[in-house]
Amino acid sequence: MSHYHRDMARGPDGNSDKPEPFDILLFGATGDLAMSKLMRGIYRRVSAGQIPEGSKVFALARSNLTREQYLERVRESFRTVLPANEFSQQQWDAFARVIDYLPVDATVREHFDALARALAGREGNVRVVFLSLAPKLFTAACANLAAAGIVTPKTRVVLEKPLGQDRRSSDEINRLVGSIFSENQIFRIDHYLGKEAVQNLLALRFGNLLFEPLWRRGRISHVQITVGEQVGVEERGEFYDQTGALRDMVQSHLLQLLCIIAMEPPVSGDADCVRDEKLKVLRALRPIEGADVEVKTVRGQYRAGASGGKPVRGYLEEDGVPRDSRTETFVALKAEVDNWRWAGVPFYLRTGKRMPERIAEIVVSFEKVPHPIFDGERAHRPNRLIIRLQPDESITLCILAKTPGELMRLKTVDLGLHFADTFKERSLDAYERLITDVAKGNLRLFMRRDELDAAWAWIDPIREGWLQSDEPPKPYIAGTWGPAASSALISRDGFTWHGEV
Repeated sequence: MSHYHRDMARGPDGNSDKPEPFDILLFGATGDLAMSKLMRGIYRRVSAGQIPEGSKVFALARSNLTREQYLERVRESFRTVLPANEFSQQQWDAFARVIDYLPVDATVREHFDALARALAGREGNVRVVFLSLAPKLFTAACANLAAAGIVTPKTRVVLEKPLGQDRRSSDEINRLVGSIFSENQIFRIDHYLGKEAVQNLLALRFGNLLFEPLWRRGRISHVQITVGEQVGVEERGEFYDQTGALRDMVQSHLLQLLCIIAMEPPVSGDADCVRDEKLKVLRALRPIEGADVEVKTVRGQYRAGASGGKPVRGYLEEDGVPRDSRTETFVALKAEVDNWRWAGVPFYLRTGKRMPERIAEIVVSFEKVPHPIFDGERAHRPNRLIIRLQPDESITLCILAKTPGELMRLKTVDLGLHFADTFKERSLDAYERLITDVAKGNLRLFMRRDELDAAWAWIDPIREGWLQSDEPPKPYIAGTWGPAASSALISRDGFTWHGEV
């Protein structure tokens, strides 16, 4: 077995596929993320027999609930987030046995004494501290964990995004958390990296010789990365207005996807080898600052329209949103990687709320053939590789082929890998995978501190340019693909957004 595949099968410390017994300390356990993603992931791991005997989940939140009341809330949430065919009373009973609940406010030091008592005698277990909290509470929670004697050498802390509001605040959080935990104990999570299609992108790039000679300037004309959400801000208006699409999505999800597309092959699958290559991409990004902000970026804000066939409010009418808010709900931008492989190849990124559909995809467009010999517009269409992350995960290669008949007519045909059709095994959802990786100590799919710093260093000048501009976000109707300026951004270079009519 190669060194790379040994690393993929085992954690960085040589751990086998199944982790040793561990305890999860889940802060923010009554929040939307915990209810919709984390508890579902833990349930599935229990059902798959991947939670070792002796493990326990301590659900922690400010609400004064009993264990039974909390479990009833989880069970109720499963009615909407868990397919009916996955639920069984036997699996629920096994899941419920590992769950406990404690009322803990992350900012109240005394509450941690009760948690310490509940953990007494369990010091031999790996401790996974999952902070599903607002970033401003990270440092208080970590300091109180340390003061209560809960942090052990086998404790790992998971930090949810966005980690800070800018480079300065991110550095402050990292500095304070880093004073309590070592770097290899800190897991900065980006759940997009846990998606099956992203894992397959790594396999596609570094497990197959076919694409490597083509994966460069001169062969690829441009790359598009789109993450569209059909929903609005829902009940998170106040939180979202303090964040916006640039910090919520571009700084984390889209830049991480760009890194995986653009990175050089790592020398092995070791976590730091992979993250070293991603860091090089982030440091090679050409800064967007000053006058370039207006030329290379578009920010938008949705207005009232329709979504899913139903009328929806505009952003400024959402609960918790100031009526004069200039927070962006849409971003499109042109990124450029200044290195030998990618010089001259633009990367177009866009993300937004109230898009026509929920979609996340990467489109790699290749150059046209240098000397076309066939007639017709269709015969000149370039090949494309489409990596779909959601709602269905797939990889599709679009090539030209002759249609049946006497005439030489070409049309685009798709060579597709649709995971649901090809593999009988159920794909792990992102949080399900990442929870297990934390328990194993596998840092490969988590951001290192210098990665995060480099991402913020690129994002901050864009935000600064917007703040200095008198131009408000460009309006777009809910249910559309964003402002017209987004189409103009890419069309100036002779391209169009994939799938946009």
